[in-house]
Amino acid sequence: MEAPTVYIDGQQGTTGLRVRQMLAARADLQILLIPPEQRKDPQVRAEYLNRADIAILCLPDDAAAEAVALIDNPATRVIDTSTERRVHPDWVYGLPELSPAQRQAIVNGRRVANTGCYPVGFTLAVRPLIAAGLLDPEVQLTVNAVSGYSGGGRKMVEAYEQSPGERLPLRLYSLGKVHKHVAEMHAFSLTRRPPLFVPSVSDAFCGMLVCTPIPAASLTASAAQIYAVWQDYYRGCPLVRVGPPDDAGDLWSAGTWMDQSARNLGNQVDLCAFAVADHGVLLVGRLDNLGKGAAGNAVQCLNLMLGLPETAGLL
Repeated sequence: MEAPTVYIDGQQGTTGLRVRQMLAARADLQILLIPPEQRKDPQVRAEYLNRADIAILCLPDDAAAEAVALIDNPATRVIDTSTERRVHPDWVYGLPELSPAQRQAIVNGRRVANTGCYPVGFTLAVRPLIAAGLLDPEVQLTVNAVSGYSGGGRKMVEAYEQSPGERLPLRLYSLGKVHKHVAEMHAFSLTRRPPLFVPSVSDAFCGMLVCTPIPAASLTASAAQIYAVWQDYYRGCPLVRVGPPDDAGDLWSAGTWMDQSARNLGNQVDLCAFAVADHGVLLVGRLDNLGKGAAGNAVQCLNLMLGLPETAGLL
């Protein structure tokens, strides 16, 4: 039996390159690589898209929509890493850890919209607490997050790398706008109000911290109870690591700080909870924005869709 074929449309971008690197050594897959000089030719792209068992689209929103329109082979399945289709009713949202039903929907999916990076750290932290009745779904949550600059795409990467050796300051962005990830944060976290989201970018290529402060009045749980809920909810989820409340090892924190880079080049997400006496709890998700937040999650969905071990090429 021949190995399934996979085509990466957008193999030169940050996410596409990471997907390609992760799949390069896989003997259980055939990777279709379009010649670089033909990657913008619609006819050649269409040929590769329609030859593939699964096409992974690592493209901006409009270009991804164009790629979908080029597919007329009903056997070609799609994983789209762009934003637009994540809350579309005809697409399966590609975050397997949401629930066993979501994982099965991905297994059976023909069109899967890969998750955004920030929503991984927010949704996986908040959803189990609302499902367990510990967190009021009506509360207006605030999300403060920092990402490596690779999450901003080619233009941001160029801006940060145009002056080698010069460190640029941390910057807030999307000020006065609704960030494109808020829709999926709202749709899949079980919150009834969209969160107030404050994203920022640091002078690091990758790595991400997503912090959600929960006021004491909105939460009926201690940090230890939160860990217990997470551990139960994510039992059998190999790419979610729940940190015990008394673990101060360097993978988690050192004293009262956390390292943004500790999951870099990995495909897991760390979930941590820090109690602030009489004030509430800080929920923190830590991941590589190009790993579990993009390419790693896409490969996880690919594995599930092809009936392969979920963590193949990821751990």
